[in-house]
Amino acid sequence: MTDAKPPVAAIKPQTNERHGVRWIDDYAWLRDPGYPDVKDEEILAYLKAENDWFEGAMAPHQPLIETLFQEMKGRIKEDDASVPAKDGDYLYWRSFEIGAQYRKWWRRPVAGGPDELMLDETVLAEGKDYFQLGAMDVTADDRLLAFSVDDDGSERYTIRIRDLTTGEMLRDEIEGTLGGIVWAEDNRSLLYGEVNDNWRIDTIKLHRLGTDAADDVVIYEEPDDGFQAGVGMTHSRKWILVATGDNVTSEVRLLPATDPMAEPVLVRARVPGVEYEVEEHDGTLFIRTNDTDTNFRLVTAPVERPGEWTELIAPSRDFYLTDVSTFADFYVVEGREKGLDQIELRDYAGGPPKRITFPEASYVAGLDENPEYKVDTLRLSYESMVTPDTVVDYDVATAAQTVLKVQEIPSGYDASAYVTERIEIAARDGTMIPVSIVHGRDFKRDGTQPLHLYAYGAYGYAIPPGFSTARLSLVDRGFAYAIAHIRGGDDLGQQWYLDGKLEKRTNTFNDFVDVAKALIERGYTAKGRITASGGSAGGELMGAVVNSDPDLWGAVVAHVPFVDVVNTMLDPDLPLTPGEWPEWGNPIEDADAFALIRSYSPYDNVRAQPYPPMLITGGLNDPRVTYWEPAKWTARLRATKTDDNVLLLKTNMGAGHGGKSGRFDSLRETAEEFAFLLWQSGKAAG
Repeated sequence: MTDAKPPVAAIKPQTNERHGVRWIDDYAWLRDPGYPDVKDEEILAYLKAENDWFEGAMAPHQPLIETLFQEMKGRIKEDDASVPAKDGDYLYWRSFEIGAQYRKWWRRPVAGGPDELMLDETVLAEGKDYFQLGAMDVTADDRLLAFSVDDDGSERYTIRIRDLTTGEMLRDEIEGTLGGIVWAEDNRSLLYGEVNDNWRIDTIKLHRLGTDAADDVVIYEEPDDGFQAGVGMTHSRKWILVATGDNVTSEVRLLPATDPMAEPVLVRARVPGVEYEVEEHDGTLFIRTNDTDTNFRLVTAPVERPGEWTELIAPSRDFYLTDVSTFADFYVVEGREKGLDQIELRDYAGGPPKRITFPEASYVAGLDENPEYKVDTLRLSYESMVTPDTVVDYDVATAAQTVLKVQEIPSGYDASAYVTERIEIAARDGTMIPVSIVHGRDFKRDGTQPLHLYAYGAYGYAIPPGFSTARLSLVDRGFAYAIAHIRGGDDLGQQWYLDGKLEKRTNTFNDFVDVAKALIERGYTAKGRITASGGSAGGELMGAVVNSDPDLWGAVVAHVPFVDVVNTMLDPDLPLTPGEWPEWGNPIEDADAFALIRSYSPYDNVRAQPYPPMLITGGLNDPRVTYWEPAKWTARLRATKTDDNVLLLKTNMGAGHGGKSGRFDSLRETAEEFAFLLWQSGKAAG
């Protein structure tokens, strides 16, 4: 660090009041009233000053960043390609070229013929600071490709259409979209979701080739501000699905793929707290739902009477049903037992399921790309914390597994040099929290070595114990790397999720802290030698645990952290707020929800105490966690904390929620994060 002083944000007190409580927000001014257009010069100057401070702080560590980046890059096969997947008359795959930041998308006739370049992301991204390919769909006659792109990180995508027979781009262009793209069977009608000014998909529209997008027909319009709509297709490709919902409630309508202008058929009207998903086989709907049990069940219904549900697979206390896929001759049920993935094949005529077995005690497995409806082999993916991503073909008749591809690590990888464990740790209320750990075989559990702890813990998103080549840069420097499967995710079933949300939200924070303390007790590390990270809602987790237990952590990284929870949940005009109330509570109407959120909101609970070294990131164009949340939090931390530990804020001025988009640009940001952790752990020279 230089002798210069870090940026100090101006204090401009704003008084707020709700439910008889008054409080002061000194940094509300950091929210540009013109958002999503951020043009306020004082705000931009502050963000630039913080970025300059970040650059200055990291400048002495550029050699380490470069070393880490080259290590991580060396583990990536630059000219990599996916395993081709057959879909009708073509094989489809994607590839990278050496040095390329973005993919190329290819196809080749099954009957033989030259490779056809469908889409070149590098060309589309040329001259842009940010590029993200969204949804894609090819017409049933294989002629047209519809795809969507976002070139600023705002997640407002533009749909374009390419004629694959001529290579020409059609004049049709649809701006302001989000979510899936579906071609109807006529190969001329395209369905998509339109995003409104508040970044909510409230309208499903139909576009006909050659017409003005302004004349597109509204197929469905969602009246509830808390719900978002989307469009998809059953695997049989007979039915277009128009789905709408929030985080806990769903509702699905059906459209014949042959007649997308038909009146949508409602499967079952929404009931608060009831979720369901729909597939179809031979005139029968297969519906996964939690209407009677948190672990979900499978019901069927005739297409003609979609609301008449008959139970096919009863809910189980031990088996958490996560997905159902229908194929022509069988269907596949995916789920988890004790937090581990399971895949079962089932016959439409009944009989016992055929479960696919996997060799390791802790792993991640699931269906891979299986675009065709009638198949005799299934494409699977498999990995663990020590086993690289593996693509397998599973023979349905014989149960034989054929490995098609194992993730190649050009710089070399010896799985026997690493050990993975899955342990359980008792939280303060007695609940046993699973923890997945990987470390070098020579790791000593004597409290002398560092450990990095990661978690998310929200929205029912499980964090799988998968493989990471980047992670090796910490593990090879003596770290253990642990994933805490805390409540708030659905790692152990939907009840696990329910036990970490709303009035039980603090279980998530307590679980993370209790896991850290137990890892110390078991000799994996020592107080102050644990580094931690999380992003988005996991960034909220980071904010909560540095407020509650600041002395535990040697360093903390919070990516695009959702930390200004009170103010965000009190603002129904923000993009996600109405749809978030089922997750966090509605502090506008519910005084108890307001009090609870105020009790843990990281921004509102910054206090005069020492804090660990921290790196905080944000994205100027982020529609999920708006840029001012990490900026306000950083400003308050800097003005309030009583230590001299490093506090850095990096705002991506041309990106959104996911940071930079190119594979190497993104990797360099990971190298920056790891360099920060190593610096603060005293291993910057390692």
